[in-house]
Amino acid sequence: MTSAGAATGGLVRVNQLGYGAFDGKAAYVMTTAAATGARYRVVDRYGHRVLSGQVGNDAGEWNASYPHVYQLDLSALKIPGTYRLEVPGVASSSFEIRASSRRLATGAKDTAVRFFTAQRDTAHRNDAHASFYAIPKFVDPDSDQTVGELQKIGGPVDATGGWYDAGDYLKFTHIAAYSESLLWASVRQDRDPKVLAEARHGLSWLDKMWDGKTKTLYIQVGVGAGNDSETYIGDHDIWRLPGVDDHLTDPSERFLRNRPVFRAAPPGKPISPNLAGRTAAAFALAAQVETDPRAARKHLETAAQIYAQAQTTNVKQLVTSLPFAFYPESAWRDDLELGATELALAAKRLGDHRASGWLQQAGYWAAQYLQHEAGGDTLNLYDVSALAHADLIRAARTDRPLVRKLVGDLRAQLEVGASRAAADPFRAGAQYDNFDAVPHTFGLAATARLYRSVTGDRRYDAFGQQQLDWAFGANAWGVSFMIGVGQNYERCPHHQIANITGRQLTGAVVNGPNGADLFEDGLDGYLDGMKSCPADGSDRYEGLTGHGSRYVDDVRSWQTAEPADDFAAIAVYALTR
Repeated sequence: MTSAGAATGGLVRVNQLGYGAFDGKAAYVMTTAAATGARYRVVDRYGHRVLSGQVGNDAGEWNASYPHVYQLDLSALKIPGTYRLEVPGVASSSFEIRASSRRLATGAKDTAVRFFTAQRDTAHRNDAHASFYAIPKFVDPDSDQTVGELQKIGGPVDATGGWYDAGDYLKFTHIAAYSESLLWASVRQDRDPKVLAEARHGLSWLDKMWDGKTKTLYIQVGVGAGNDSETYIGDHDIWRLPGVDDHLTDPSERFLRNRPVFRAAPPGKPISPNLAGRTAAAFALAAQVETDPRAARKHLETAAQIYAQAQTTNVKQLVTSLPFAFYPESAWRDDLELGATELALAAKRLGDHRASGWLQQAGYWAAQYLQHEAGGDTLNLYDVSALAHADLIRAARTDRPLVRKLVGDLRAQLEVGASRAAADPFRAGAQYDNFDAVPHTFGLAATARLYRSVTGDRRYDAFGQQQLDWAFGANAWGVSFMIGVGQNYERCPHHQIANITGRQLTGAVVNGPNGADLFEDGLDGYLDGMKSCPADGSDRYEGLTGHGSRYVDDVRSWQTAEPADDFAAIAVYALTR
């Protein structure tokens, strides 16, 4: 893809992953002057023209520098090969047409799975005998700085393994359970051994976070920042490789050397329903997939125990992470719907008599979700209803009134994205002036596939493809938001290991564009141990801020350049065919 400002008069944006031969194919041209009526052509690798046409109507302004955006329909191009799009004054880099869109998706999915392998925590051996602590007080609701000293209340707990959550070394049950649910749902669909290996790795850690004897769920390993009296520092205070932590000696580094563990609630007490529902779902999905009957039944019992602990009355602020501001979820009935649905499906598979009871509970929580929480979000870390609805439709097909309501809500979620896309020059369905634009985009693509799978209705197929196009480069910045896919992707992720070692973090999915107002005071400074990236400090996307959103490829830009497990997990699921 041509870099920002490299071509005279405009820029061309294509899906850098490539296009399936029989899929819709859209490309976009951003221009400084009106181009309606201009001729374009597509040439093959030898420079021979294979397709030509005329630029149509203006799709709208991007910013003052690029007041015109045009969508070009290349769907008539069906012969597999390597091509380039040329418009007067500007050309794309090469893009691929492949015979099978499934193969394209599978290749990208395999790339995303590599990120989970890179995120495996094999360094923190002291986690094997961790102590757990009382939930701390924070300086203010938006801060991860704690007040006073941490109060130890017990231990030891084996918290080894799992995945680092994002660009840091913290580990969260809330995010791991969501990622696990998506990975197991992916394996259930196509039995990919690479995804299965990561799903089993993550579940092994989740299993350690649940103490079935005391009915205790542990929710976090590590602490983000130090305290107000500066007697200790936290994970986010210094930039280092993970193997260093076990050997630190300074007293202020004691919670990096021996990382604290925190629990959701005292033993046997009700657990925040979002945590109980999604963690139960992860184990129940594993019970649907594992071929060893003993392992499957063990996972079912773990799921049943955790689900039974859910607090379902007098629910106030949910428990996600410490601080809550890291992951401020508000919806929870969708998690209980998902947990009950997956329990019902697992029980049915294993011949367990509790299947009908869980199915009844799933219907109840679906109705509660539709009454209290539906109406604005789409599939992502904070709302799992699309997956829950689709699986509940399959489990309760004879309950036609319920099925109609669930199908209607899936359609409503897609319409939220489709209405945004209709007004966007790049047909983006997510709000890219807000956090989590890229995972929301993959979530919309996944929901389009789920909707088709349970209804047979293909009306959102083109919309789902447009979302994948956007995520893989057909956007204003010309960036593929999965590292290692395409020609132009994140080069300076906000990720400690990648930054320090200089290794490419293949498969990482980054947040992508975010609200331009987040950068009004400039980027944060470099942390101790952080290497400058880009080396010259330049912003090659500076002229592409538009529609209230900005994208910055800089290691300091946690707002746009930080990858996360939940981002990669929804990409894996969206790309499962």
